Amino acid sequence: MNSQARLLDKLAKDLQPGRLEWIGLRSVRRGNVHSVESAVALEGLGLEGDHRSSKTPGSGRQVTIISVEFVAMICRHTGRDNIPPQWLRRNLLVSGINLNLLRHQRVQIGEVILEPAALCHPCSRMNEVLGRGGAAAMYGYGGLCAKIAQGGWLSVGDSVVRLPRVDKSPASQQEPLF
Repeated sequence: MNSQARLLDKLAKDLQPGRLEWIGLRSVRRGNVHSVESAVALEGLGLEGDHRSSKTPGSGRQVTIISVEFVAMICRHTGRDNIPPQWLRRNLLVSGINLNLLRHQRVQIGEVILEPAALCHPCSRMNEVLGRGGAAAMYGYGGLCAKIAQGGWLSVGDSVVRLPRVDKSPASQQEPLF
């Protein structure tokens, strides 16, 4: 584990649970995002009904996550009072948890376990939606891309909980000496 991952682990161990506020799915690429109250996460694929679930298994962008706190910053940078979550084209909107600290962690929402790793950078489409400079306003606040490590149901209102790291090193799996 590198020093950045160790730092994230150290800081993230004290995170209080957050909350899942919104779920969005789009059946086709560049299609409209539809709000739903619950969804089924398909392990290694994506959310059922979302176009990403039919892509090649193993993608690091099976689910995209953004936080209410990040949306507030995007509002500040664009001069808007409100931005509907579907405009930002992410799958999950969470609140009450430092999203940056969930990177390279394991996170449980409902029955689902996610592994957020990559930053979800804004695309030029955000200039179409938010106006000139929209992509720049989102930079650093685009959220995270995650893999689905364990499928199941997730619903609006579910807790967002950081899970302890599972040590998979050979030394950790040896029987104790005494």
